[in-house]
Amino acid sequence: MFKLMELEWRKLKQKMVMGEIIIYAGILMFMPIFFIKMVSADFGQSYATIIQLILAIQMGWVLFGASLINQVVIDEYKNKTFSLSFGYPISRKKLIIAKVLFISLAVFLCTLVSFLLSGIVTYLLDHLFHIINGQPTVVDITSYASKMIIHSFFITLISLIPLFFFGIWKRATIPTVICAMFLMQFQNFSSLLNINLNSDLVNAGLCLLGAVSIFLSIKMVDRVGDV
Repeated sequence: MFKLMELEWRKLKQKMVMGEIIIYAGILMFMPIFFIKMVSADFGQSYATIIQLILAIQMGWVLFGASLINQVVIDEYKNKTFSLSFGYPISRKKLIIAKVLFISLAVFLCTLVSFLLSGIVTYLLDHLFHIINGQPTVVDITSYASKMIIHSFFITLISLIPLFFFGIWKRATIPTVICAMFLMQFQNFSSLLNINLNSDLVNAGLCLLGAVSIFLSIKMVDRVGDV
């Protein structure tokens, strides 16, 4: 399985993907402080509030997941390389599992590192310019560390929601990206519509949809995977 995942990486345009990762990480690193200064100073009331802001901002990696779905799944269908893969002495389900694991690992690791960099950069900029009230407590640090891991897992599952319907079934590039953008901003849309939603329940529901998408992708690939 590891060799199949390694093969997925080799088939990608690696320089383009690495450039994309650097751009995402660079933007998301400085976004919390920029948001406080330019949009809403309310998030600078304490480190507890800035943590909530960072959690929302890191949802941007859902879009990276959509990019990988486009490259690892949809492009291979369109270029007919997926159909050639189906001729290998490997089951289609195993090929899809390798692709899912590759996308999941890439999104999870990128999100985790991004969380870490965002936290460090936010603290250093606050130390220099005194943007956030107070100092981070031990509780803030431990809370951030745990949420960093949990939300990286959440974001990974959420990023795979478009996989089955738009990736394997419809093989539609633009709708995959639009779906990811909607998922990124889902809670913001609800607030604009004055709908109060519990963020934990929303994340749990979206993670469930991601798990269902993964299950259907693996279960149905023999039926909808033909080109």
